[in-house]
Amino acid sequence: MKQTYKKDRDKYMPIIEHLSELRTRFFLSFIVFIIASVVCIVYTKDITSFLQKPAVGIKFLQLAPGEYLFVSVKLSVYSAIIITSPFSIYQLLQFILPGLTKKESSYLIPVMTSSIILFFIGTFFSYIFLIPITLKFLINYGSELIEPIWSFDEYFNFIILIILSTGLCFQIPIIQIILGITDIVNWESMLNTWKYVTFIATIIGAIITPSTDPITQICMTMTILILYFGGIIIVKIIKT
Repeated sequence: MKQTYKKDRDKYMPIIEHLSELRTRFFLSFIVFIIASVVCIVYTKDITSFLQKPAVGIKFLQLAPGEYLFVSVKLSVYSAIIITSPFSIYQLLQFILPGLTKKESSYLIPVMTSSIILFFIGTFFSYIFLIPITLKFLINYGSELIEPIWSFDEYFNFIILIILSTGLCFQIPIIQIILGITDIVNWESMLNTWKYVTFIATIIGAIITPSTDPITQICMTMTILILYFGGIIIVKIIKT
């Protein structure tokens, strides 16, 4: 039977026991997710009010029976995923770390920790800066002709798209570090392709910011470029 070595037990662990540990950690993550979902449902009104704050002066409607009920469920699920993601990642790390070398572990822990921190910084950035600017433009555009009254379901989908997309964009340095550590791409190659990255960043900025406001798109593009060049600097430091 295939054996897997576990450093913390200083012995060989049978594959069945290894899979049992994986199941246990997955079950723990699932239980924590369920608890977080229930808590989020209890505080749905507070979370809803929090998400509505950037949409100053907007009235929200239910366009179908039970629309807000279904949105509340989605809201609790997405919130629980974001809240419990650090715990789930921790459980994953605890499972795979014993099977890695000391050098691999020394890279993995900082990379995963930085990834979590950058994701939450990205979500915070989108809520504080990107979403208000985008909504302000969309609300003011044509407001003298049409009163803006929105479906909360559509608004929630719009908000969550921007938040998650921005959080993922903030993973750019993490991807660069992984590519640099594994010697797939060196920092010189990353620097030489900055013109192509600028073009791609402009497209991504236009997609993430649905408004046609050039200032918002420029700010998002500049943010992506700052993250990219920051990643190059980190890779250079690591490899020198």
